[in-house]
Amino acid sequence: MNPNWKFDTLAVQAGYEPKNGEPRIAPIVQSTTYKYDDVQSVADLFDLKTPGFFYTRLANPTVDVFEKKMAALEGGVAAVALASGQSANAFALLNLAQSGDHIVAASALYGGTVSLFTNTLKKTGVSFSFVSINADEEEIRAAIKPNTKAVFVEMLANPALHVCDLEMYAKIAHEHQIPLIVDNTFPTPALCRPFEFGADIVTHSSSKYLDGHATSVGGVVVEKGTFDWTCGKFPEFTEPDASYHGLVYTRDFAAAPFSVKLRVQLVRDYGVPMMPFNAFLTNLGTETLSLRMRKHSENALALAKFLQSHPKIAWVKYPGLEGDDDYGRARKYLPRGASGVLTFGAKGGFKASEKLMNHLELAAIVVHVADARTGVLHPASMTHRQLSEKELIAAGVLPELVRLSAGLEDAEDLISDFDQALSKL
Repeated sequence: MNPNWKFDTLAVQAGYEPKNGEPRIAPIVQSTTYKYDDVQSVADLFDLKTPGFFYTRLANPTVDVFEKKMAALEGGVAAVALASGQSANAFALLNLAQSGDHIVAASALYGGTVSLFTNTLKKTGVSFSFVSINADEEEIRAAIKPNTKAVFVEMLANPALHVCDLEMYAKIAHEHQIPLIVDNTFPTPALCRPFEFGADIVTHSSSKYLDGHATSVGGVVVEKGTFDWTCGKFPEFTEPDASYHGLVYTRDFAAAPFSVKLRVQLVRDYGVPMMPFNAFLTNLGTETLSLRMRKHSENALALAKFLQSHPKIAWVKYPGLEGDDDYGRARKYLPRGASGVLTFGAKGGFKASEKLMNHLELAAIVVHVADARTGVLHPASMTHRQLSEKELIAAGVLPELVRLSAGLEDAEDLISDFDQALSKL
């Protein structure tokens, strides 16, 4: 791979370099199993002495292509693909935190992530403190404890659509010798590369824009490769791993210790790898990522402007709108587009928003976001319904809030659909 290739070239070319006479397109290796000619070859693979494949639960050639592609697109050194975005976020934290440890997270998060943090991971003994995405430096510093192992944020919050001030969060995390983990699902690296602003680990629900066609559930964790895991706060990276005969991750895999540890401990033991066919489809999606993200952003902005001017709409939230509270941050962190998701509320509260959604003809009511087809969802009664009223407010989810995911259709057709639905109110 040419180190001077630009993003659009990497999106098409990175991750797979066929040799003479091999398939031009990365093939689907739909096999759990790999054959070897001698015992020692397999033993060396199990001991991590040589690279290769011996069981698809840990690694697979098709998944490996997608992982290399994602590392290149984000500007990292390595990536690990997983069964879902939920597993990506869970493992990114469990790879460095255990019972008795603590994580600081911005409160503007996807509802499933909040449930993961406050319920499931809480049962593992990992505790969480939440701060406002718009917290000042002192509030964030005050939340960090001696046992805090990371700061976690969403780059573009789902569905609150607040833009995170990455540089501020990174500065504070690094003051305390802990990594900043950023969920970059909504912007994708086509619109924002968090590593360029100080992030250390990036996660994605690849089920969204990376796939782009609503065909494949998946997630990915990408490592930047510059965090100092030998700072004294992460002994599991610097002390021998008994399950690998004394291997030390920072010594034996200095280039990407986080990714190697995540794969050979958590993916090995919990067994949630991305499947080869999903990796194949998602990798195809990444080839058009830059083109699609521009169109998603253009359609979202057009819809936001239309809804903002409509007399039956109470409010619109889209960081790409001039006058939006996050417009300044969007100009800094998302200069190529503010992604394809916006939120709004109809005058008349939840009932009016519900009626509007029921009258849409082109846009569909779906429990998904960020793919080629325009969809709407009511977070308070759907994706975030497990949250308490207090948690809903903290996540920026109002009762009337509708999340609109602008697809790749013609903007005029989308506007016409919302116009006819609004006329029914």
